[in-house]
Amino acid sequence: MNQLLSVPSQVGLVLRAMRKSAKLSQKQLGTKLGLSQNRVSELETDPGSMRVDQLLAVISALDLELQIQTRGGSIVAGSASSQGQSTVGTVEW
Repeated sequence: MNQLLSVPSQVGLVLRAMRKSAKLSQKQLGTKLGLSQNRVSELETDPGSMRVDQLLAVISALDLELQIQTRGGSIVAGSASSQGQSTVGTVEW
């Protein structure tokens, strides 16, 4: 799935859709992330409350990746995905 995002509310909609596609409840995703079901709900309904490291942790837990590219489709040089690297760390919620 490729999804163009231009406003923060779209992030929550995409995360919810991908969680459901993975057949995970909010509680199950929360368990993977060390969060309550309520906090997962908040992240989906108000994604603007997430820090970048938290967003990346959710993306990783859903087996997704974030790509930054120019408005024409070229992936930005030096990004982790263009180098075949994946980074996952501890996130403070």
